[in-house]
Amino acid sequence: MKPANSPARGKAAVFSGAGLPFRLEEYEIPLPGRRELLIEVICSTICGSDVHTWHGRRNEPTPCVLGHEIVGRIAAFGHHAPRMDLNGQTLSEGDRITWTIAASCGECFFCKRGLPQKCEHLFKYGHNAISPGKVFSGGFAEYCILNAGTGILKLPPQLHDAVAAPANCAVATVAAAMRLADQVEDSVMLVMGCGVLGLNAIAMARHRGASHIIACDVSAERRELSETFGADDFVLPHELCDVLSERTHGRGADISIELTGVAVATTGAIAGLRTGGVAVIAGATMPGARFEMDANDIMRRMLNIRGLHNYAPQDLVTAVDFLADTVDRVPFDSLSGGAYALEQIEEAFAASSALPGRRVAVVPCARSLESNSST
Repeated sequence: MKPANSPARGKAAVFSGAGLPFRLEEYEIPLPGRRELLIEVICSTICGSDVHTWHGRRNEPTPCVLGHEIVGRIAAFGHHAPRMDLNGQTLSEGDRITWTIAASCGECFFCKRGLPQKCEHLFKYGHNAISPGKVFSGGFAEYCILNAGTGILKLPPQLHDAVAAPANCAVATVAAAMRLADQVEDSVMLVMGCGVLGLNAIAMARHRGASHIIACDVSAERRELSETFGADDFVLPHELCDVLSERTHGRGADISIELTGVAVATTGAIAGLRTGGVAVIAGATMPGARFEMDANDIMRRMLNIRGLHNYAPQDLVTAVDFLADTVDRVPFDSLSGGAYALEQIEEAFAASSALPGRRVAVVPCARSLESNSST
């Protein structure tokens, strides 16, 4: 049941297609159905994929409510809705939470084989067209309905909203990449790309005990920030081979993580590996990043190449634990691109487009806006 002080209608910023303005519409706030939760959105950050959709470089079904990096408070529980989070903590109305980017059925072929993010009945927040009664499905709105099969996680108090919001996309994706890479401790790691994901990858690799971290990006302006997040070396692409050879006695990196989506970076991530090394390719979220490889090279160097798209629920737990453990010593606030009210969503997207490598926050009310602007 809706809280007594809940308004009857809530606002949502409706996206109708590239080049068209968002429409700020009011809709009736639905009661949560069976196994659903009603969430009051506190903060939603603009992911790079949202910007690509806004520009038309990426297609989503429209009309829709974008936004998937979300922090909210539980407003109401539906019948048989989960009462425990992914850590086994009791959930109550008013709890500040985040949740997995997708809801999975838990019963299909892929769910039973450890790939819930590829569920045959997958629902992704901020990626589905709105339909009658199913408007509040993304972060750029005052409310969101959580579907059955969503992994929910209570947030620790030391993580303010704008730092916590990217956990359920950017940081959880990095956690999944580290899981696929496996032996991070004492490794030489190469991180291709120093945007939000790359900087989190650097910090997480340092937190997990990597012995040496080499960060590579086309923008020399990202050198200082990458080093602040824990990189031992920052290199431009043309410097990579020499530095890798020098730091690894010619062997190459133990692990490389590609987070740019650019074909040449994927080639570099694989070429930079030592024999038996692991490359995790996680940046190519849009088609077209084609590259060539010699199968003989893969075979003779015994390479391990892992593709990653989205993540599993345990990766969100890892992401939030990492943020909570390191927030006092890693400058996550430096990734902030400012906070905007829901009514300012056009300005927020313009700012996000102009600030690659930053996370702009969209907040639904003056109280939340003041809190996020002060960080």
